[in-house]
This record gives sequence, C-alpha cells and structure tokens, in this order.
Amino acid sequence: MDHLLEATALAEERHFWFHGFRRFVTPLLQRAVRGRPAAAILDCGCGTGHNLLLLRRYGRAVGIDLTASGLAHAHRRGERAVAQASAVALPFEAASFDLVTSFDVIYSLPDDAEAAALAEMFRVTRPGGHLVINVAAMALLRGNHSVLSGEVRRYSRSSLTDRLRGAGFEIRSMSYTNAAILPVVAAVRLLQRISGHKESSQEISIPPPAVNLALAGVLRVEAAALRIVNMPFGSSLLALAQRPV
Repeated sequence: MDHLLEATALAEERHFWFHGFRRFVTPLLQRAVRGRPAAAILDCGCGTGHNLLLLRRYGRAVGIDLTASGLAHAHRRGERAVAQASAVALPFEAASFDLVTSFDVIYSLPDDAEAAALAEMFRVTRPGGHLVINVAAMALLRGNHSVLSGEVRRYSRSSLTDRLRGAGFEIRSMSYTNAAILPVVAAVRLLQRISGHKESSQEISIPPPAVNLALAGVLRVEAAALRIVNMPFGSSLLALAQRPV
C-alpha cells in the first residue's frame, strides 16, 4: 500500500486517469450537495489528501486514512484536515456528514471489513445525505495494479448494489466508467495475466505527454456522455447512494 500511495502521489495531478476520474465524479458531487451550501463532507480513505481539494468546492471536507505514509504526503502538501483512522470504526458521531465519499478503498478490504466500513459510512451520513463511491470493476480486468493495491475483489453493478442496499443506502445513480479506454486496459491486463501478475506501478506512471493528453481527451468525451447515459461496462464503477430520510 505504501508503494501505491507513493506512485499515486506522483500521478494525481497530471495522469489522464485522475483527470478522467475527477470529471466523472464532479456531477455526482454536485447532485449530492444540492440545497446544502455548507455541506459537511468526509472522505474515507483519503490517501494523500489530494481529492480534498476537489471536495472543498462543495463544502467543508475532512479526510481519514489508515496509512501513516498517505497522511505524511498530505501533511507535506500543507493538508491539516486529515486524521489517521479506519473506515471500519469511524471516529465521528452518527449523522455527522451531508456527504461521505470513498474512492477506490473498499475493494481492498476483506468481506467482513468491507461490510463494516459501509455500515460506518451509513451511520455517519445524515438522513437524506449521500455517499459517492468508486470501486474497481469487472473481475476479468484483474492485473498487476490489483497486486499493488491489495485488491480483494472487483465489482459488478449487481454486487455493488447489493452491498450498498445491505448497508441501508438507496441507489440514486450508478455507472461503469473508463469505458472508452476499456480495449486498451483489457489488452494490457491480458498480457499481464499471461506473463503472471506481479506488483507494478506502471499503469499509474504518467505516459508520454501526447499519449497522456489524448487519453485525457477521450475520457473528457466519456464524462460528457455520462451526463446523459450510463456506461454498460468499464474498469471502474461509480455510484451515488442516499441514506433515506
């Protein structure tokens, strides 16, 4: 996990995948805080704290992460609204937040910890508040990055729906993402499967500028399309869920 955070810290500002992710998630964040001008926001598993910059466009955001190395990166960037804590035992009172986010965290948790984390996210969400969650999708896409991230599972629409509903949430929106680059991802992961999976940060190393720009542009188009239609496949799965009033 420390290796993943180190690689992520280097990539978050410029890598095409992160540019695409922020474009995908922004409309859901806007929906989640509609009518809540001073929303209280919690990022569960904030890693290096980079996403707090995005979340603060929509309210007062704080983050927790279990890893000291991730928090050290956040502190070096001047981030202070972060604390070391586990998503399975959040150090907050019930119904404390209008919006809870979890970006690429729960797929690395064992089944019992995953269920506990989702239950905790539900507990600290205010009635009528929202959860925005992103997870790895499509089991056939397991690859070297899965080893680096400690991936336990990849999700389908039905499996993520079952887990969110099991925690008490109602699904408001769900779509696969990164559909536009799926052929490239699938080809890379197939080659990795043939050669044998191993820990590698290659996929979040920033590609040559022209390639990075082109792929960022492809994902920009997909993000625009997602405002109209959900994608039927992709390497990630992004959902907006709500705690009933």
